[in-house]
Amino acid sequence: MTGRVLGAGLRQRHLAMIALGGAIGAGLFVGSGVGIAAAGPGILVAYALAGVLTVLVMRMLGEMSAARPVTGSFAEHARRAFGPWAGLLAGWMYWALLVVSVAAEAVAAAHIAGGWVPAVPGWAWVAVFMSVFTVSNLAGVRNFGELEFWFAGLKIAAIAGFLLLGVVVLAGLLPGSPSPGAAHLLHDGGFLPHGWHGVAVGVVAAVFAFGGLETVTIAAAECEDPVRAVRAGVRAVMWRVAVCYLGSMAVIVTLVPWNAPGVADGPYAAVMDRIGVPGAADLMKAVVLVALLSAMNANIYGSSRMLYALVGRGDAPRVLGRLGRSGVPYAAVLASAAFGFVSVVLSMVWARTVFPFLLHSIGAAILIVWALIAASHLRLGGPSVRALVALAGIGAVLAFMLGDADSRTQLLTTGGWALALLVLAWVRSLRNARTGRGTDPLPS
Repeated sequence: MTGRVLGAGLRQRHLAMIALGGAIGAGLFVGSGVGIAAAGPGILVAYALAGVLTVLVMRMLGEMSAARPVTGSFAEHARRAFGPWAGLLAGWMYWALLVVSVAAEAVAAAHIAGGWVPAVPGWAWVAVFMSVFTVSNLAGVRNFGELEFWFAGLKIAAIAGFLLLGVVVLAGLLPGSPSPGAAHLLHDGGFLPHGWHGVAVGVVAAVFAFGGLETVTIAAAECEDPVRAVRAGVRAVMWRVAVCYLGSMAVIVTLVPWNAPGVADGPYAAVMDRIGVPGAADLMKAVVLVALLSAMNANIYGSSRMLYALVGRGDAPRVLGRLGRSGVPYAAVLASAAFGFVSVVLSMVWARTVFPFLLHSIGAAILIVWALIAASHLRLGGPSVRALVALAGIGAVLAFMLGDADSRTQLLTTGGWALALLVLAWVRSLRNARTGRGTDPLPS
């Protein structure tokens, strides 16, 4: 570690957009189709339940981060509540979740760009995207925040336009597009065509889509007024995501049959085709591309800051804690981006073996992080109904995943990764006990 500290170049308007950049990505624009295929119109119930759980977790995290806006956010809260093992587990689980997500987003973005310019190979697009966002994260936190602000703003504008167009069609005000009313909600197999099992599958998909909001509290340590910024940022993120997610799902399942061809693969494009928007497919591909690039940018940022925090607690090699003159942890940025590059190579060389294993290994990571957030709030703040309800909800989702054949592999693989981290924490504690070594304090 150097004597420098992280920069404080982010403003309040940047903070909320950084979180939205990580949360509104392929999980909403593409992955939501999987939830709709499983739950039908019941996806509204699934997203509402997942949204309540997300709000509970984010409010608890916001309270702890406002009281202690430190680099590492929930990983540091877990460490204070339960000891070094909890901080190591939360930090490395979240880092892995973000860097593997970066790889998945880079591959998906390259696939879209390659469809428009097939002469350029996929690996070249990946190299361009990864290089651009690595440089943007090295350029200084304010430059990163400004780029992410406009990226996320484009996504919000696209979703707002989608919602407005949907309301116009539902009201019967668009010539040539009669309103379907409630027909698709009730007459295509009913509101719950696959029963409550389908809703449960939708909840799992929705929970994973909401992952990424936690970045708002990680970024708080680099804000000019971190306490005020994190409080306002958490509130803004919660209602914006609720409108984007629930509003979008309502428009989709009302305007098109949930089981119509194309909905599972691209629900937004299916709606645009139904309305008759010229060039709907390419338009939505452009929106999805922006969403993917924004999420890549935000996730490289979040993973690098979490890695820097792990260094400060002695849970990662000290060389990764080096800071540049502008306060950017350049070594952590390069390391996180490098792992993203490696993951992309794995996705191209071993697309059916190693890369799916990586995706499965972070499949339930967000649930473990959320459980540690709720447990930390309970431990540090005393009895809390919110914490108990959140833990019960997380436990219910984990229990469902264990009993569901399609989700069990993800849960068990993530559990294996978590167990390996716990073993590592135990070995480190034994070593530190023998040598009398502690960890270095981390500048906030």
